[in-house]
Amino acid sequence: MKAARVPDGSHRQHDWTTPIELVALGAIWGSSFLFMRVAAGDFGPLALVELRLALGTLILLPFLWRARRLVTAALAWRFAAVGALGSAIPFTLFAWGAERAPAGIGAIANSMTVLFTVLVAFVLWRERIGWSRGLAMLMGFAGVIVLMSGKTAGGDVAGAALAGVAASFCYGFAANFTRRWFAAVPPLAAVAGTLGCAALMTLPLAALNWPGAAIPAASWGSAIALGVICTGVAYAFYFRLIQRVGAARASTSTYLIPVFGVFWGWLLLGEAPSASMLGAAALILASVVVAQRSRDS
Repeated sequence: MKAARVPDGSHRQHDWTTPIELVALGAIWGSSFLFMRVAAGDFGPLALVELRLALGTLILLPFLWRARRLVTAALAWRFAAVGALGSAIPFTLFAWGAERAPAGIGAIANSMTVLFTVLVAFVLWRERIGWSRGLAMLMGFAGVIVLMSGKTAGGDVAGAALAGVAASFCYGFAANFTRRWFAAVPPLAAVAGTLGCAALMTLPLAALNWPGAAIPAASWGSAIALGVICTGVAYAFYFRLIQRVGAARASTSTYLIPVFGVFWGWLLLGEAPSASMLGAAALILASVVVAQRSRDS
């Protein structure tokens, strides 16, 4: 007699927990722009980024230690290159922008990463873009123009938006290099290696620009949360999701980053989103959806 199939309870659990985890990850990464907004003025961009990188590295260092036999001199140089493009430079640009404009500005600009990843792959490796991806890029860049045109009292919106776009451009290079260079390295070990190299590169500049005045407790708390939760824990959480539900589904959490970036700024800092921010977010998010659908098809 054939045994009856027993439903997999863990599978059913994943069916409803995965959306919750995706939302949680989007909320965590969205909060990074809030924490930068709170702490950047007291620490300055370089000191804040150094703390973020150092704490994130400490959280993920055990994964790199387990894969230490894979680390060669050539791989270390690649860690350094991706660390600069994927962490040190963009983190600093976002922190610089956070000093000057609402948290939502950087979060919205961050969404351009998907489009720049496609563009870099086309320029360097001639990967096909196609008409739908081309349309997505035009929509995304139109959103950036709308974002830069916005005004806030005492804020440099255009400068912060431009810094965020430049940071996303760096992310586009880092994403492509990561995919091609670290295929044989466990993902969290690669992240730890790149963060560690970025921390070492940023350290001298951070030491020279370390704040002389006392740092308020709120800024210390924000800096620690930025490094531990938004960097170390979030990366571990993200790659755990990739292992369970796949890269395409896990990446949908990035759609929520600008939503939560704007939401946290409004809820906790009273930074109400302007019409230009909402319009830019709609254009850029629509462009990301179009680009992702084209990639997956």
